Amino acid sequence: MKRVLFSLMVLGLAVSCSGQNSADEAKQSVVYMTEEISPESLVKIYEALGRPAEGKVAVKISTGEPGGHNFLQPSLIKDLVQKVGGTIVECNTAYGGRRSNTEDHIRAAREHGFFDIADVDIMDSEGEFNIPVKDTTHIKYDIVGTHLKNYDFMINLAHFKGHAMAGFGGVIKNQSIGVASANGKAYIHTAGVTSKVDELWGHVDDQDGFLESMAAAAQGVADYFGDNIIYINVMNNLSVDCDCDSHPDDPEMHDIGIFASLDPVALDQACLDQVYNMTPTDGNDNRPLIERIDSRNGRHTVDYAEKIGLGTKNYRLVSID
Repeated sequence: MKRVLFSLMVLGLAVSCSGQNSADEAKQSVVYMTEEISPESLVKIYEALGRPAEGKVAVKISTGEPGGHNFLQPSLIKDLVQKVGGTIVECNTAYGGRRSNTEDHIRAAREHGFFDIADVDIMDSEGEFNIPVKDTTHIKYDIVGTHLKNYDFMINLAHFKGHAMAGFGGVIKNQSIGVASANGKAYIHTAGVTSKVDELWGHVDDQDGFLESMAAAAQGVADYFGDNIIYINVMNNLSVDCDCDSHPDDPEMHDIGIFASLDPVALDQACLDQVYNMTPTDGNDNRPLIERIDSRNGRHTVDYAEKIGLGTKNYRLVSID
């Protein structure tokens, strides 16, 4: 894997653009990366971003559906969460399972060890409220948990992997579906048709509308926090399935590293490029994940997020190793 990353760096560190002049570089967002996936490297890449988490800090992760095992482990994230005095935040799911209500969700988070490292807050446990979105093509607002009001800063700490409906999940999904309340998840999944969880599955036929709604919701959260938000993708346990899956397929790719940026579009694009630009070898096969992403038109989420102004796909990759 080092050969892959070194090859990208030889090409000038700017992976998703063709020009290397100063004008091009001025338009690029910086994406930091490290090949080392460890508690120490997670703290190091957070510090490289140069935007210290201040005030009451929300660390948005997926607590993982019981039965699954690919979610970011407490042992990996502990040092970062405790360094910033963070609270792990989540919202209830819009599907059946053990995280669809607060009591069961808390129990699942406890079983997975998250309460051993920090407080855990289910943000929609006491209700929800609407925040504005700039792009109202599908959704007219974003429905989030009321506890979001309690936080001054968010660390969007995502596990990059595949997803059964979105194709892939990174920081854009973690900030849209992940921050939305259960009803908000239904609203995004149905591209604004309904915010009722019990009506969700009858209105999931607009795939691109769903992907575009995720981008719009993620922009709403970005605008809510302003400069008080950072983005980190951990590229390990690269299953085609999400951490919301209780029986995910085993990864067929090797772990790649940790990537971070102040630009969520650049970050997700950089991680997609890591997947698509890899040459498959025996025991390290990116083709199943690519098929999952392509079959759901997953890259459209990033394209649309750039279109509506959430960020840019033009980035410069900087190693901190």
